[in-house]
Amino acid sequence: MTEPEGIVGREAQIDVLRAFVERAGRGGEALIVVGDIGVGKTAMLDVAAQHAGSLGFTVVRAAGAEFEADIGFAALHQMLLPLLDGIGALRRPHREALSAALGLGAASAPDRWVVASATLELVRRASVQRPLLLVLDDVFWMDRPSRDVLGFVARRLAGSRVGLLAALRDPAGCGLAHCRLEPLDREAADRLVRARYPILGPEMRRRLLAEAAGNPLALLELPAALSGRRPFASPGSPALLPLSARLNELFASRVEQLAPATRRLLLLAALDGTGDLVALQRATQDAELRDLAPAERGRLVCVDPQTRRLVFRHPLTRSAVVELSTAHERREAHRMLAVVRAGEPQRRAWHLAEASVGPDERVAEMLEATARRMLNRGDPVGAVAALTRAAELSPAASDRSRRLTRAEFVGVNMAGRLEAEAAPGASLQADVTAAFVLLNGDGDLDAIHRLLVRALEGDELDAFDEDVVAAVYLLLLVCGFAGRTELWAPYFAILDRLRPRVPEDLLLASRTMPDPVRDAVPVLDRLEQVIAQLDEHSESWHVRKVTLAALFIDRLSGCRQAVRRMVTSSRDAGAWTLLVSTLNFLCLDYFLTGEWDELEQLLAEAMEICDHAGLSLYVPVLRYDRALVAAARGDDALACELADAITGWAEPRGANLIAQFASHARGLAALGRGDFEAAYLHSSAIGPPGEFARYNHHALWVCMDLVEAAVRTDRRAEAAAHVAAMHRHAIARISPRIALLAAGSAGLAARKDEAALAEFERALTIPGVDRWPFDLARVRLAYGERLRRARAARAAGAQLTAAHDAFERLGAAPWARRAAAELRAAGQAPAAASADGSAEALTPQELEIASLAAAGLTNKQIGERLYLSHRTVGGHLYRIFPKLGISTRAALRDALAD
Repeated sequence: MTEPEGIVGREAQIDVLRAFVERAGRGGEALIVVGDIGVGKTAMLDVAAQHAGSLGFTVVRAAGAEFEADIGFAALHQMLLPLLDGIGALRRPHREALSAALGLGAASAPDRWVVASATLELVRRASVQRPLLLVLDDVFWMDRPSRDVLGFVARRLAGSRVGLLAALRDPAGCGLAHCRLEPLDREAADRLVRARYPILGPEMRRRLLAEAAGNPLALLELPAALSGRRPFASPGSPALLPLSARLNELFASRVEQLAPATRRLLLLAALDGTGDLVALQRATQDAELRDLAPAERGRLVCVDPQTRRLVFRHPLTRSAVVELSTAHERREAHRMLAVVRAGEPQRRAWHLAEASVGPDERVAEMLEATARRMLNRGDPVGAVAALTRAAELSPAASDRSRRLTRAEFVGVNMAGRLEAEAAPGASLQADVTAAFVLLNGDGDLDAIHRLLVRALEGDELDAFDEDVVAAVYLLLLVCGFAGRTELWAPYFAILDRLRPRVPEDLLLASRTMPDPVRDAVPVLDRLEQVIAQLDEHSESWHVRKVTLAALFIDRLSGCRQAVRRMVTSSRDAGAWTLLVSTLNFLCLDYFLTGEWDELEQLLAEAMEICDHAGLSLYVPVLRYDRALVAAARGDDALACELADAITGWAEPRGANLIAQFASHARGLAALGRGDFEAAYLHSSAIGPPGEFARYNHHALWVCMDLVEAAVRTDRRAEAAAHVAAMHRHAIARISPRIALLAAGSAGLAARKDEAALAEFERALTIPGVDRWPFDLARVRLAYGERLRRARAARAAGAQLTAAHDAFERLGAAPWARRAAAELRAAGQAPAAASADGSAEALTPQELEIASLAAAGLTNKQIGERLYLSHRTVGGHLYRIFPKLGISTRAALRDALAD
């Protein structure tokens, strides 16, 4: 296919882009054009846009601007502006969410992912009559909320008539198909130079080709500098500057040659970032738009013929315009833009802030309101920046301190910025910030508890004050970590003083976390309703509190979608505290549901973030997740090493619950290797047999560990007492998993075979127990052992085989060896894992992945659908193939059908 005029050496890439446009018009697709600065990414976007236009597409373009990166949804507004006529056809929640995010409505902005869903619906609707191509340039400079939304849309275009084409320097982490632009080869570079500069001499052309190194921008822009019109390097500088530095200086020199009126207009355009010609006209009374002509003739800017907006041809031009201006010129430009943007509070606030020289309370208030909107939109990092600037502009010391404290509070509790130096007692925010920093440092829990209780003194507490609720939530965590009865009374007294009522999510967490054995059952139905509504809820604190409530009564799986959205948004926003806490929720859920490989991948990311952000508070909790897997898989050395580290953190701080985590891991490792005496000592250290102490929720998680260890060490009275306590407290009502453990414990402790076998049978008929593969396999193992001793060899073989296969799939080697030994004692040999190629050997997740792969989906597409990385999907397939007795992807369909 022929190349467009002015472009050489890109035939293959142009074919790729044109084919992409045609496919996108039929079934929806996204593509990233990747390459270094100056390699021609924008030119390739232009080629695709022109081809789409010739095919009858609606083409919508947007570009990031360095100087509006702090303005939430600025790029999204730019992109959707031509499509806003269709917003009225959206469903009400989507219509309101998008209107609020774009500043078109008065409602508070919802979760970023509601905005993303609304955007996806809008572009899909816009493509019904004519296919739509979204073209995004300079994505690196787009504001974070817009990038999040557009990334969400890009991954969900299949089945539509929408194409999304974007330009990036580095595609790492985007997870989308990309077309890479390399430097031009020597022949193509020479053709380009000869076409643009036909009279350039041979020596100058050779020098240009050598120094430009195939970079098209350099090939087109350097000849003027090399010809000696302006010295390219200052005295004393190296003869050959790096290409990027040479281009920077070149653009600066071209801007310097412009008339003052043209430079003023370019400065306004660079700082505004929207390219709105009407805004530029309104922003200045002493310049005309015709003063832009020299910059247009110099190919520094152009007016997009479709959007009628001013576009900088290269980011280096925009940077040079700003860098060459004086501080006074920039302040004046921001002041004029603030007048033009009077109807856009967020933009106006930032422009006024940049225009301010000294303190200005009015501007500080506007920035504070902007920070609140950014928090509502899930951008805590941007909110910290706005609050910090608001503090700098505050005339009164009290307001300055309050805003800095708020910035520290948001940074610590959401973004993971632990440089806070808030003095306790200055305000409630300062107390919460100081408490979190102490909790993350060397502070003991009793001191932190006293600090928070004192901060919440008073007759009544406002339940609608977010600082009050944050303080109460942190106190809930402190009491839980401490695990001591005497700390809970002040907490519940504070809860009683909340007016007009305790927020429902906080109330649910307060009924399920402290003492689920006694308090959780009455609220289970309501909690399940709230969990079912999480997808529609916007507030990250709400998701955290509901997920905390779900953790201790085995409802984490219902929160997965909301938690995964929080992981994605927190990761993109750099909200490290939020990210690590939500990753931990997923890790605990993955352990219970047997997704241990995925757990270890999440743990690696979470631990890296903790190290990067200094979030030492979460390290022992994450070590617990890892220690459980290590214990179950028989890596006793690692499990004990992690348990020792957990204990070393917990004991000096009085964190009894965290210390129990270490005992749990040690006890589980001891059970696996058959050291039942050690298992009993560790399990009974969490809670003695025959009782479930008040406010000791972790005793639920080790109830069967304790009973099994007691039975194996001939402590049958203790085992029977613990089973009696389970019945007395009716713990089976809490969740199917707890019911499975309770029935399995009863089977283990029963003295008569008939009673034991009845309890095991009852355990296996509990609905939904297959969601907990490790716990279920342990009950099957115990059941098979009892059947073998009752001389029911065939029935024992069935249970032991199922247990063995489950342990093999999980990689729980010591447990698999125990099951195999029992099978051999029953006169049977354990089958080699999946030697028959049966799909029954696959875990539920492996079966789902295999089915999607058999349907033709790529690893990337499967990962997007299941919220996994493509590498994780590949790892699963690597294990699936031998289980099914196949060696190629093509054989999947037949293997599953068989």
